[in-house]
Amino acid sequence: MEAKGLYNWIKRYITVPLVGVGCFVIYVCFINEENSVLDRIKYQQRIEELQAEIAVNRDTLEYYQHLNATLETDRENMERVVREHYHMQRPNEDIYLFEQ
Repeated sequence: MEAKGLYNWIKRYITVPLVGVGCFVIYVCFINEENSVLDRIKYQQRIEELQAEIAVNRDTLEYYQHLNATLETDRENMERVVREHYHMQRPNEDIYLFEQ
């Protein structure tokens, strides 16, 4: 297109209301602080991270609830947990701790 043809095309199709609507859409989508598309994308990523963290914590909670239930009923399991976590021993035994 030559310069005159481009000028005529712009004059015909790009009007003041169209420019105004275009500027408004750009402002609402990208510049506006309250409803910016970029902020919504960040918020959505943060929501997904928090949901993943909730899932991990829920799994941990279920593990400890199951462990707590077995500690109340199974004496051998309670002894094993106490020995492993609190390094308790019987009076006549020696304990050796290996750190990784």
